[in-house]
Parts: sequence; C-alpha cells; structure tokens
Amino acid sequence: MHETDMTKALILTIKDWWEAQPTPPNIEKIHLLVGEFTCVEPRSLQFAFETQTQNTFLSGVELVIKDIPLIAFCHPCQQQYWPKIGEQYACPHCHSPMEDIRSGRELKIDRIEYSENNSLASS
Repeated sequence: MHETDMTKALILTIKDWWEAQPTPPNIEKIHLLVGEFTCVEPRSLQFAFETQTQNTFLSGVELVIKDIPLIAFCHPCQQQYWPKIGEQYACPHCHSPMEDIRSGRELKIDRIEYSENNSLASS
C-alpha cells in the first residue's frame, strides 16, 4: 500500500511548512490533486491520512482530494483523448501510442486552508 508512504511524506511536508510559520496556524483543510494515472486510491489515501494524523497537529483536519482525469494528446491526429486505465492507452482514432500526457499524473498539494492561531496567554 504505497498510500501509507505517500501520506507520511505529505505529513512531513505539511509539518515543515507549519513549523516554519511565525505562529503555527490552525490547519482546517488540505486540498490535494490526485491524477488518475498515479494509481493512488483516494479512499486508501484518505484512510491512511486519518489513521496517521490521530493525536497529532493534523488531528481532525479534513483531507479534500480532487481527482484529475487522464488526458492525452495525439500529435498525428492533433486531438486530445481520454485513455481508459488498464484498457486502451493508444489513440482511439489512429492507434498511435500514448506519448503526450496532458493531465493525470498530478500528486500534489493544491492548497491549505487555515486560520491564524491567536491564542494569547492571559496575565
């Protein structure tokens, strides 16, 4: 299950950013872009995130995953097409091999929603 390792890397990346802030913010949501061609299972990624963030600074943070479809471009036909994972990767019109992937390989943090942590010690 490579989702577990990906989640560990995600948590470390967020932690590095969080710790670098002058005042660590309250993270509310983490938005990810996950391409169809990465072979990452969003439900497994969600489960791994929820499990690995229990009792941490990310406990209760919502992970929002946006699926990005696999889109390829055929240069001989000058057409965009949507290959079916595991079935057909060649151009459906001229059968040229898939060489130009326009989307579907993304696996990145899109944005982080947070609020400033304004807790001040009272005297």
